[in-house]
Amino acid sequence: MTTGEMVEAAAVPRVVSILSALLQRVAERNDAAAAAEAGALAAAEQEEEARRRPVSAFQGLTKPAISIGGYLERIFRFASCSPSCYVVAYIYLDRFLRRRPALAVDSFNVHRLLITSVLTAVKFVDDICYNNAYFARVGGISLVEMNYLEVDFLFGIAFDLNVTPAAFASYCAVLQSEMAYLDPPAPVDAPRLYCYSAAAGTSDHHDDPAAAAAVAVAGCHRHSQQQPQLTV
Repeated sequence: MTTGEMVEAAAVPRVVSILSALLQRVAERNDAAAAAEAGALAAAEQEEEARRRPVSAFQGLTKPAISIGGYLERIFRFASCSPSCYVVAYIYLDRFLRRRPALAVDSFNVHRLLITSVLTAVKFVDDICYNNAYFARVGGISLVEMNYLEVDFLFGIAFDLNVTPAAFASYCAVLQSEMAYLDPPAPVDAPRLYCYSAAAGTSDHHDDPAAAAAVAVAGCHRHSQQQPQLTV
């Protein structure tokens, strides 16, 4: 990777990678659940289940070749959205899915849900934004489909676009917890124990943890014996 590519990669906000990782995990889990359910059903039962399942405009016939992380980074690089737009897009997406519980985020619909939620968020949050034709090109879909998805998404959230500061902070906390999940703290080596002998005025180093613990306990016991008893 060249220096310019490293600088460009570093410019991507942390919220973009956190949101993509969260949706990637959800999509993979729902993909596995759908595959297990399909494996348990016969072919005739699968066709009947597919007919009963509600059709969504966001559901694709094939999985896009681009990953969720790459797709969200593409939106960031070309759409010039502010970082707060991705938090608001996450809020809108959660509202949409709560109103449509039959729709599960998977590899067939997550890209369309992302481009539509970001488009809706940038229009509400940012003062200047690109039009639907530009977002359609960024998302790799037609303008007609982009317009239809936007209308369907707005009706799906009942035009509930307002986000209070408390709600924004709450969803930021969720993303921060996801960041802690992605970047666990590095393990810290336990300090080695040294026992100081008051009589000899020296310190003994113990490589054996059991021996060090025994000496430390004995030293603490002697120290407690030398302390005067406090009375009230």
